[in-house]
Amino acid sequence: MVINNSTLPLIVAGPIVRHVDSRQLNFWLVTTSRCPVVLCLFNRNHELIVERSLDEDEHRQVAIGHHAFVNLLSINFQSPLPEGELIYYDLRLVKEEGEVSVVDEVEGLLYADESLPSLVINRKLDKLLHGSCRKPHFDSADGLCQVDKLLATEAFTAEQRPSLLMMSGDQIYADDVAGPVLVAIHQVIELLGLFDENLQGALVDDSQSLYQSPFCYYHREQLLPHDRAGEAIYDKLFAASKKPIFTSDDAGNHLVTLAEVMAMYLLVWSPTLWRQVSLSMPSIAEPVLVQKYSAERRVVEDFVAGLASVRRAMAHLPVYMIFDDHDITDDWNLTRGWEETAYGNAFSKRILGNALIGYFLCQGWGNAPDKLKSLGSKVEEHFSVLGCDSQDDLIDQLLDWDQWHYSLATTPKLVVLDTRTQRWRSESRANKPSGLMDWESLSELQQELIDQPSVIMVSPAPIYGVKVIETIQRIFTFFGKPLLVDAENWMAHSGTANVMLNIFRHYRTPPNFIILSGDVHYSFVYEVTHRFRRNSSKIFQITCSGIKNQFPSKLLHCLAELNRYLYGRYSPLNWLTKRRRMRIKARRVDQQDTARLYNASGIGLLELNDAGEPEQTLLLCADGKRVHFR
Repeated sequence: MVINNSTLPLIVAGPIVRHVDSRQLNFWLVTTSRCPVVLCLFNRNHELIVERSLDEDEHRQVAIGHHAFVNLLSINFQSPLPEGELIYYDLRLVKEEGEVSVVDEVEGLLYADESLPSLVINRKLDKLLHGSCRKPHFDSADGLCQVDKLLATEAFTAEQRPSLLMMSGDQIYADDVAGPVLVAIHQVIELLGLFDENLQGALVDDSQSLYQSPFCYYHREQLLPHDRAGEAIYDKLFAASKKPIFTSDDAGNHLVTLAEVMAMYLLVWSPTLWRQVSLSMPSIAEPVLVQKYSAERRVVEDFVAGLASVRRAMAHLPVYMIFDDHDITDDWNLTRGWEETAYGNAFSKRILGNALIGYFLCQGWGNAPDKLKSLGSKVEEHFSVLGCDSQDDLIDQLLDWDQWHYSLATTPKLVVLDTRTQRWRSESRANKPSGLMDWESLSELQQELIDQPSVIMVSPAPIYGVKVIETIQRIFTFFGKPLLVDAENWMAHSGTANVMLNIFRHYRTPPNFIILSGDVHYSFVYEVTHRFRRNSSKIFQITCSGIKNQFPSKLLHCLAELNRYLYGRYSPLNWLTKRRRMRIKARRVDQQDTARLYNASGIGLLELNDAGEPEQTLLLCADGKRVHFR
């Protein structure tokens, strides 16, 4: 449906600062019309240092709807930009009546006493923020709001500002969507005229039929494909069981179309479109779902109240991301059998592919624009004013892409792993968990690490997990049920585990090694040393999860106590694990004697000393509390 866009704001999401270095700046924003952009940069004295009208190579505009354009700005500079000091920027959008500043178009973008947004290029990573798992309808405050609070107080100066924000997975939950969010998504699709699509192998013929289906809200498991191609789940018998393909416990509102995925991104990173929609309850018959919708609406409205802060923070810090499963769907590529089933069904492949297109446009491109330039050109070719052409061909190209991982030439070097698409698949059993990385990708990783003095490695899932939880996952895997416990850990596949541990034991591995991870919905810090090594490298694993999600509190307490008794430092059970040649010390939570795991929504803050070692590890809790791991 094409509607009059005269009342729509020009900018509906962004600007978000993406990859930056002294020779390149990158920005992401979404506008409601095509328009050229002029970039202006000012030094710390507010003197103009760059004014440039961006050409087609620097400014990619991808039409995702009649009134929606993803703008990917990538600007290279012959003369290096200043490092370690504030650089103020303005993005001026050229309309028929003249230029309009991003500051005038985006309300609340600036901090106090500032006239323009700013960024800092820091090659030295002495302070950074990190976290994962941000579910809009989880009943807690949003940890990303603490980033804005930090910048608004002590960390606004160039010296105090964190070098970057690393989001290590589950930036959206495509498989677990609240009813009010899905209602808002459908209004955004109509408001922006996001493109429709035809659907093959589904019980609905196209996206409009999906939106009008009686199963649209809270009952999409009735439409999702079964493990045999062409079949669907109608029976209530199946409705209460695990789905062979889409295994999320809350798949009733699973995103399906590309328009839904793109609308989701616009709604989780910007408050603008929330002002244009109503959260009135749709037609829902079941009383229990009416009650669920009301409860979700209260939480979602609190989430929306913090989005202006989130938007402001992301306009002032370089933001880097990598996918995990919920960015696409729960248990994405968990086993070889799952992959064969999911990609062998036209409908499930389209659902997964749509989420991957959304990831590229909203997350992946900005991490390493030069590395993804060839892929970006292919993606852009598939979008026209009429919609996405040859959508299945585009999905095939994205599924074949094997360069989602990336690294930054910082000090320490930052290496970000793709643990989802380069899996070490089991040849013996189709339902055995795949290794998180295969031999080839691990060999490439080793080359990245060799002879580096220090490295920060981002792994969406912890490499060193809680042993009792890994044991439970191993038991379920033994009985052929890895999907029931999300058996995704580095030790679940012997090949991957052994190669990764050998990399750490290698004498040319960096002497100072930091692992940033998330995924598990609780936070902890490990100090790891390897026995029988020829050098004395230090490995710190800092796990921070979730930004807006938590582990069930009582269950986590029980598991933590069980882990402490069964796998204490001197327990003989340690010799039955793949970590028997390591000594792992868990840091205490503040001054508590026994607590090692902390369960709260928030964002991690890591400060490093000159040697690249953690000087301070903090969790900035969403409720404002600061928790130290000592």
